[in-house]
Amino acid sequence: MALTDKSRDQRAGTPSGSASWPDLVMSIPAGWWATGCILLIMPALASDFWLFQVFGWSFCLGIIALSLMFLAGYGGMVSLIQMTVAALAGYMVAILGTSGVQQISLGLPWWLYLPLAILIAAAFATAVGALAVRTEGIYTIMITLAIASAFFYFTRQNYEIFNGYSGFNLVVPPRVLGIDWRQPTAFYYLALVFAALCFLAVVYVARSPFGLALQGIRDNPRRMAAMGFNVVAHRIAAYGFAGVIAAIGGILLVWQNTQVAAFTAGIGAVIDILIIAVIGGLRRPIGPFVGAFIYVLLGTFSPDVLSAFGLSNERFKLLIGLGFLAMVFFSPDGALGLWDRWREARRRPVDPLTGQARPGSVP
Repeated sequence: MALTDKSRDQRAGTPSGSASWPDLVMSIPAGWWATGCILLIMPALASDFWLFQVFGWSFCLGIIALSLMFLAGYGGMVSLIQMTVAALAGYMVAILGTSGVQQISLGLPWWLYLPLAILIAAAFATAVGALAVRTEGIYTIMITLAIASAFFYFTRQNYEIFNGYSGFNLVVPPRVLGIDWRQPTAFYYLALVFAALCFLAVVYVARSPFGLALQGIRDNPRRMAAMGFNVVAHRIAAYGFAGVIAAIGGILLVWQNTQVAAFTAGIGAVIDILIIAVIGGLRRPIGPFVGAFIYVLLGTFSPDVLSAFGLSNERFKLLIGLGFLAMVFFSPDGALGLWDRWREARRRPVDPLTGQARPGSVP
């Protein structure tokens, strides 16, 4: 068990049953520091289009997919409700704050409607979790998909609160510190900071006693229950924490698009989050961001590729689907799995006679 194997904790550089921010910082490899430095100076290297449309969109989708990865990777619960939670947070920002639909929006100050939006979305995620944890496997997927579908049709048909099919437009971030946070560079840094905070929060929680217990429940819930752990409570709490992460990503996504409507939480968007998480990899928190970057690149440039071959650019989803199928077929662990196998192959000793890597474990 991960809870009692002290030698494993020592090898990981984390004391058994505890995790601290200094330990996490010291355990970060040099390559991660280099990546962080590149991301910090990216506005000096990339155009506004790449900052806002590619990297900004990737961070938003990556945060939402990160909430799904936390549930699936650490809790063994594949939830399709995460995009719905994100859209609900966006709706609350439009309803409680300001938007182009003045007859519905309440116009509360940002320091009040932002925490309320996250709290309402997290409460909704917790309520869904309380229902979903009674099921397992395919049944969890189906019940969360059913709730996501119900939310989509309800928001599309409700005009008193959600303004029906049109939704809300002109939903922009508030001017804090006198900065227009929707400018490409400002939004890039805003999304980058919250993506980093969400990533670090997931890493920290995964190494905390709660996260270790959740992973133990994922592996053997009966044994954990026999040890005195409340399996249901841990799973519900995981949904609540993931709901907070998804809500942050949803607010950023709505600010980037300046609108939120029923299609924000449509079935296609719900499935896209699952695709992003699977493409990147469900085993590590960085996977959703890798998957989101690949998805955004395909979604942004696939129409141009199709047009270059004389095909209709409206079929760009076809390339995304083919990429998803190829990734699942060749690497069930996603892009990170391919990267791990490539590194493993490079570290294997090479037979001088054949020039091929020798079979066996990595030295």
